[in-house]
Amino acid sequence: MESNPTLHRSGSRRVTSRKVTALSGEALVLRIELRDSTPLIYRTILVPANITLRKLHVTLLWAMGWHGGHLHEFIINEMHYGEPDSDYPEPDLKNEQRVRLEKALGGVRTFDYIYDYGDAWWHHVTLLERTRFEGPLDSPWCLDGANACPPEDVGGIPGYADFLEIMADSSHPEHANMMQWHGGPFDPTAFDLHEANRRLMEIQL
Repeated sequence: MESNPTLHRSGSRRVTSRKVTALSGEALVLRIELRDSTPLIYRTILVPANITLRKLHVTLLWAMGWHGGHLHEFIINEMHYGEPDSDYPEPDLKNEQRVRLEKALGGVRTFDYIYDYGDAWWHHVTLLERTRFEGPLDSPWCLDGANACPPEDVGGIPGYADFLEIMADSSHPEHANMMQWHGGPFDPTAFDLHEANRRLMEIQL
């Protein structure tokens, strides 16, 4: 990646274009991997370095394909961040609302993100690179990805494996019920970069 590119949205790709000085700063390229998924489910995203963890949470959800509605947590540089819940108090959990990613990183290049304590979807996030941007980086971008996000409430990685087995076998005694539960067929290899970016464009930075 160029050291000082001007980044603009053009479909789902990054391109260099004329200089725009309305916004500028440092952007981070992050790779999110769903731990223990086989084949690997991942997304690569571009976000401003100063994005709040609250908005990063929404970015990770929508880039992956999760719908939300469950508790979550970041573990960054041995600190725990999230959205405190009075029904589930955690003394070590710091409020993520005003915490900026760059400050939370403190020099580390990897961290964990947990979504849904019940299903325990662990995501490993790696900082791949830093770049300067000049221009309207007004929402996160998804740059790349592979494989479909598991359905919500499917039971974590073990439940997802069972789900895939049942959905792939029309003779399985639970196939019809599972199809009805999911609402139709499921393609585990599906990933639509355009659709991911359509969702991310709704996040105002």
